[in-house]
Amino acid sequence: MKPYYIKDLKPDEAGRLEDRYLVKNADIRDGNNGKRHLYMTLADATGDIQAVKWSLSHDEVESFSRIKAGMIISVVARCKEYQGKNQLVLDAIRGRAKDNTIDRSDFFKAAPESPEAMYEYILSRINGFEDEDLKKLCLSFYEDEKDRLMFWPAAMSNHHAEYAGLLYHVKRMMMMGERACEVYTNLNRDLLLAGVALHDIEKLNELNSDENGVVPEYTFEGKMLGHLVMGAASIGARCRELGIGEEKTVMMQHMAISHHYEPEYGSPKKPLFPEAEMLHYLDMTDAKMFDMEDAVKNVEPGGFSDKVFTLDNRKIYKRTF
Repeated sequence: MKPYYIKDLKPDEAGRLEDRYLVKNADIRDGNNGKRHLYMTLADATGDIQAVKWSLSHDEVESFSRIKAGMIISVVARCKEYQGKNQLVLDAIRGRAKDNTIDRSDFFKAAPESPEAMYEYILSRINGFEDEDLKKLCLSFYEDEKDRLMFWPAAMSNHHAEYAGLLYHVKRMMMMGERACEVYTNLNRDLLLAGVALHDIEKLNELNSDENGVVPEYTFEGKMLGHLVMGAASIGARCRELGIGEEKTVMMQHMAISHHYEPEYGSPKKPLFPEAEMLHYLDMTDAKMFDMEDAVKNVEPGGFSDKVFTLDNRKIYKRTF
């Protein structure tokens, strides 16, 4: 077991600590004093923390430039408070941990349900569609991409940036979508759930994830186009292959490009039919609920979290009851 989980770190209490952490990103930058400094985001299964090593020597610059996202490294550090948040000030980096000494559950965040169970839940809902066109469209993606869906995250950071996070996001949205259809009886259940199933499907090609659900960067296509545009294109191409008619094809493409709602978040169109509108709210609700739950995971009851960027820099309160 790791001696110093990130959730338990408190400034100055532990003195110098030595432990291993997952590298989420690493960058060597020039400082104002002519020195070069190493900035990293380190992580374990309990959270992330910013880390810095000041004033690198020439040899350290050469050595530390080989640190990449996804590595697990051993560090000697002190926990300090910086701008209201914990930060690790690194005294030494011992090197890369050996794979055979690592308990992977210590380092990688994962969805709280098994990928296999979530995948089967989603497939059971797709197989229950009465609309044969939407059923074969969704099944074609989920059957082709089963291997990657087992571990793929839904983001590089923020909501569902974890092992099997994409399946977890889709599953919870499907659960909410089914309940929405019970209240708003004008909604077409198959169309809404098909939109849920495929709205983020091109995150499989937007994010450059490793097998642990860690994303060091976006793909070239992800940077240039993004998963909304990529989704509309791949859905259109798949519909043509399957002989699906124009109306359903365009409506499914529209759900892909409109679910972020606003142009500043990547949507060139706002939703233009009820199922597309509801898809946006399901997506937003699940993302916000995930971030709120995650924010207070390590907070004592009656306390507030740090500011959460994705929640408009709010500090989230953890109730005592």
